Amino acid sequence: MMSKTKIIIMGAAGRDFHNFNVAFRNNESYEVVAFTAEQIPGIGDRIYPPELSGPLYPKGIKIHPEEKLPELIKEHGVEQCILAYSDLPYEVVGHKIAWVNSLGPDMRLMGPDTTMIRSKKPVIAVCAVRTGCGKSQTSRRVNQILVDMGLKPVNIRHPMPYDPDLTTQIAQRYEKLEDMDKYRCTIEEREEYEPMINMGVTLYAGVDYGKILEQAENEADVITWDGGNNDFPFYKPDLLIVITDPHRPGHEISYYPGETNLRMADVVVINKIDTADYDDVEEVRENTMMVNPNATIVDAASPLTIDDMAKIRGRRVIVVEDGPTVTHGDMPYGAGYIAARKAGAIIVDPRPFAVGSIEETFEKYSHLEDVLPAMGYGKTQMEELQKTINKSDVDAVVIGTPIDLNRVIKIDKPNVRVRYDLQEIGRPNLEDVLTEFVKKHNLK
Repeated sequence: MMSKTKIIIMGAAGRDFHNFNVAFRNNESYEVVAFTAEQIPGIGDRIYPPELSGPLYPKGIKIHPEEKLPELIKEHGVEQCILAYSDLPYEVVGHKIAWVNSLGPDMRLMGPDTTMIRSKKPVIAVCAVRTGCGKSQTSRRVNQILVDMGLKPVNIRHPMPYDPDLTTQIAQRYEKLEDMDKYRCTIEEREEYEPMINMGVTLYAGVDYGKILEQAENEADVITWDGGNNDFPFYKPDLLIVITDPHRPGHEISYYPGETNLRMADVVVINKIDTADYDDVEEVRENTMMVNPNATIVDAASPLTIDDMAKIRGRRVIVVEDGPTVTHGDMPYGAGYIAARKAGAIIVDPRPFAVGSIEETFEKYSHLEDVLPAMGYGKTQMEELQKTINKSDVDAVVIGTPIDLNRVIKIDKPNVRVRYDLQEIGRPNLEDVLTEFVKKHNLK
């Protein structure tokens, strides 16, 4: 018998687990000796359990912080490392490759042919070139158009399995808001799930995307894939819509695997045209046409609305933004900041009020000065976010996350929500694209 190739999968509780499930779980040519974890706080030092790892791994697989990679390679005689997380600039990808190669093993990047699962139902995937481009509102728009056409889409969301016990997250189905409490969802999960549930669209997420797809296919006319963290889809799409962001021109061709999405896209949405500089919009357009000249380009805006502008006009406010957008998404601000400035609010630096892990977040993401990321990867961090907000010396709070933050923490100050939806500009628009798709696949 040939010896097994020993590998470590480097991930962030998402793509890493999926790659294992589809390519290694039942593959006797390989031995996955460990996962490593990066990007998301608190996801290391767990076990990928036997219920998910399968009969070849009866004790499960240990998940370690990525910083332990050198000792793990030496201890297990690792021959190959797999980079399985996303939203990385090419410079960082290059450094990861150099680091792994300097320790001896090969570095591998697994592509769509190896990792995509085919569905029995038509699949529309919505992805992005960076975190925070506006993928979520685009996904909502796509699903709403399908519903208006009389179809039943079932939305499957890119994984965010952050619970310490992964057996509770194998295949989760969300139909009502209480389901988020049932599964102890983090703030990041709620930011993605709550708006879709409020639309009346059933949503699935979890860890085992083969099982998830089997369940979703039983009730769907069409599967909609809601991608995350600029990763490419877990399912083979029949239509791939990719969102770009002119607030970060050039990132669409300088981040992994965002450029992969851009090159594969059938439709490219240039979002936020209403708040971006013209030259930056045109740079994104030119880069898109350079790498994918056959893609249909849809221009779009993300108009903002504020619940009660009078509450913040001329007042000192702290702005709470969508966490991933302003942390590993590298944005110094989000929708809440833009809306607060338009409303004439006085924006206060949140950093002096930060406590615990929130203070650590500001140290790690030093580009943040004017906004507070809605960090909430577990009960303790949610409590620290609450303390930070309530400790702040301000008149009001501007909530720029897509969820009702008051459902998960208690804010003792007047607060307003900022809402934003996708609005296409001109033609072609997404309704044109989806009408053609429905006809092509004979969906009724």
